[in-house]
Amino acid sequence: MPQAGQQPPDAPHATQHAGVARSGQVASAAQAAGETDLEAIRQEGLTGRQLRMARRVAQKHGLEPTSDLDAVRLLRVRGIDPFQRSNMLELVKPATTEIAPDARVQLPQTVQVEKPKLPSTDTMSPAERRAVEIARIQKELASRRRKKTLLLMARLAVFVLLPTFVMGYYYYNVATPMYSTKSEFLILKNDGAGAAVPSLLRGSAFDTAQDAIATQSYLQSKEVMMRLDTDEGFKSHFQAPLIDPIQRLDGDASAEDAYKLYKKNVQISFDPTEGVIRMEVTAAEPQTAAQFSRALIGYAEERIDNLTARKRNDSVRAAEMNLEKAENDRRAAQEKLVRMQQEGNIVDPEGRIGALRAQINTRELELQEKKLQVQALLDNPRPNRAKVDGTQGDIGRLEDLLDTLNAEMTQATTGEQSLAEMAVQLKLAEADLATRDLMLQSALERLESARREADNQARYMTTSVIPVASEDPSYPRKFENTILAFLIFSGIYLMLSLTASILREQVAS
Repeated sequence: MPQAGQQPPDAPHATQHAGVARSGQVASAAQAAGETDLEAIRQEGLTGRQLRMARRVAQKHGLEPTSDLDAVRLLRVRGIDPFQRSNMLELVKPATTEIAPDARVQLPQTVQVEKPKLPSTDTMSPAERRAVEIARIQKELASRRRKKTLLLMARLAVFVLLPTFVMGYYYYNVATPMYSTKSEFLILKNDGAGAAVPSLLRGSAFDTAQDAIATQSYLQSKEVMMRLDTDEGFKSHFQAPLIDPIQRLDGDASAEDAYKLYKKNVQISFDPTEGVIRMEVTAAEPQTAAQFSRALIGYAEERIDNLTARKRNDSVRAAEMNLEKAENDRRAAQEKLVRMQQEGNIVDPEGRIGALRAQINTRELELQEKKLQVQALLDNPRPNRAKVDGTQGDIGRLEDLLDTLNAEMTQATTGEQSLAEMAVQLKLAEADLATRDLMLQSALERLESARREADNQARYMTTSVIPVASEDPSYPRKFENTILAFLIFSGIYLMLSLTASILREQVAS
C-alpha cells in the first residue's frame, strides 16, 4: 500500500488519462503499445510469486515499474528474462548487505491500471501472441532438452564408455594369457588304533584343522616365496618379456614387490568342513604353473613332517634314555650278586647253614646212642673191655666232630664274613636285582608308549588332486572383466552425478 501523502503508482497515469479525457488529446503509439503489452502479460496468467520476482529483478537493474506487470514489461524491453535461473540466483545477497537509510522499500503489489480504449498499431491479437510465445517457449525447451541430452551422452562417453573401451582393449589385445593349475591335498593323522583313550575328534576334519591352517599360512608366507624363487626362479619367470607391462615384474623389483605378486598368483584356501586345502597357481606358461604347484606341495609335505617331529623325537629320546639307565642299573645289580656268590664260593648260604644244622643234629643223635651203648656195656658185671673202649672212642670222635661243626656254625652266624651276613647281602642283592628288573620292564613299557604316541602324533599329507598343466588360459576373463569395468565406471559416474545434483539443489534453494 502507498504511504500517506504519496500518490499511488498508477496516479500519474490516472491523472494523465483524466487530462486526456478533458483535453481530448490522443495517446502516443509507444504508450498504446505499452498498454497492449501489459494486457498480453496479464493474459499469460503469471503467478503472484513470478510477479514479485519480476519486481525485485527490475529494482535490481535500476528500473522504476509502476506495477508488477509493468516490471515484467520493462525487463523484456531491456532483453532481460525475469524468470531465468541466473537472475534468480543474483537476487540472493549476503546477509551483511547494508541498506541505505534513504532507500525506499517497495512492497510487492499489484496495481490495476485502467486500460484506455485507444487504437493500437499491433495487428496481432492477444491469442495469436500467446500462441507464438508458447511455441517459442516450447522450442526453447526442446532445444535445451537436446542440449542436455547431448551433454549427458558426451559425459557418458568420456567417463564411462571410453574407459570401458580402454579396459576391453587391454583385456582382449594386450593382457598376457595366464594359465592356472589347481590342486587339492589333505592332512591326515594316524588313527591311533593302539591308543588307550581314543579322542572324540579323531578321524574328523577338526582333528587336523590347526595343522592345515598352519600349513596354509606357511605356503602364503614370504619365506616360501623366497624359497620358490631360489629353487624354481619365480621372479625371473614374471620378469620375462613375454608378459605385458602391467603384469610384468620390474627387473630391479624388491622382495616385497615379488611377494605382492606371489600372493596374487598363488591362491590357497582351506575348507574346515572337509579339511581340504585347495591351491591355485597362475603363471604365464602351463608347465611353469604345474612346476610351481608341485614345488609348493613338496614344501608343504616337509613342513607337515616337521610340525610334530620335535615333540615326537623328544618323548621317544627321553624314553630311550630311561631304558638305557634301567638296563645299566640292572646289569650292575646282577654283577654285584654274581661277585658275592663267587667270592664266598657259596651259592646258597642259607642252604649251607641248614646243612650244618642237619649234621649237628645227626651227630648229636649218634653221640647219645653211643653214650647209651657205653652205659649198657658198663652195666654188665664183666663188661667187654674192647667194646667199651671202642664205643668210648666213637663218643670222643663224635664230640670232636660236634665241636667242629658247632665252631663252623658259630662262624657262619656271627661276624662280617659269616654265612648269615653273606646270606643277608645275597638277599639284598637279589632284591635289588628284582627291583632293577621291574624298572627295566617299566622303561620298556614307557618306550613303547612313547613310540605309540609319536606314531599317533604323526601327520601325513595326501594329494587328492595332483597338479596338471592346463591347455587353455584361465586369465584374464575378457568378457567378464570388461563388463565389470563398465559397471564400476557407471557406478562412479552415477555417484558423482548424484552428488553434483544435490549440491546444485542446495545452492539454488
